[in-house]
Amino acid sequence: MNEIVILSGKGGTGKTSITATFAMLAGSDAVIADCDVDAANMHLLLKPDFGKSYEFYSGELAVIDQDLCTRCGLCKEKCRFNAILFSGRQYLVNPLDCEGCGYCEIVCPVQAITMNSRLSGNLYISETKAGSVMVHARLDIGAENSGKLVAKVKNEAKSLAVAMNKKLILVDGSPGIGCPVISSLAGATYVILVTEPTLSGLHDLQRVYAVIRKFRIKAGCIINKFDLNLTKTIEIKRFLDDAGIFHLADIPYDIHFTQAMVEGKTILEIPSPFKPLFEQIWGTLSEQLNH
Repeated sequence: MNEIVILSGKGGTGKTSITATFAMLAGSDAVIADCDVDAANMHLLLKPDFGKSYEFYSGELAVIDQDLCTRCGLCKEKCRFNAILFSGRQYLVNPLDCEGCGYCEIVCPVQAITMNSRLSGNLYISETKAGSVMVHARLDIGAENSGKLVAKVKNEAKSLAVAMNKKLILVDGSPGIGCPVISSLAGATYVILVTEPTLSGLHDLQRVYAVIRKFRIKAGCIINKFDLNLTKTIEIKRFLDDAGIFHLADIPYDIHFTQAMVEGKTILEIPSPFKPLFEQIWGTLSEQLNH
């Protein structure tokens, strides 16, 4: 089974749009995993049906039993995160500020505080308009442990791929080089790096490749909107050569991509001259996987 992870060192390079286009080309042969759980948006293009939903619990949250609380204020005094408020003659926990450290539970003289598992988001298993199964998730505002949710999404996608006898998993990873990216890379067969010809695009491409290199995963790169700055494109290609990253393709800037995005579609679903280009990239990628 091949697992392709699509990454970008920064947001806004077109990573998700390209991943969704690959999902349309793969059709029912692939399982799709949207691992950009902090800002998931592939559902806008693939139109999943949110057929199955599961709650995701991670970390702990302090809860005050108002019947037991004596209003002594010790919990508020000791909380270093200022997560406990006094409102309406009650001490209340602000879930956005609570770090789940449990110190308030320890210092409460009447055991009025308990640490409960925190509901941090939801995981979904959906059918998409591409004919594929998609595993995706939503992390709640201010919730932590996005790396754990990414791992859960990936593990579910792998289990489904095995159960359905699918030979390909397409993973839309998070931008950057943080914990969600590390979690996305675990077990990957091939990484596609999507960059753009800007100073930050090149810098962040170099950063994310430094992470990939530690995993010893084969990588290719797509330069999106390459014609906006040909000097930077040349610099990126030089870096690709030096790093041994396969140059998959150059994609020009074109208004058709904006039109497709506005309509909530991939570039393959609107009249444009780019279908042959993406079919060529998909074919080249298949050759890379079998090389």
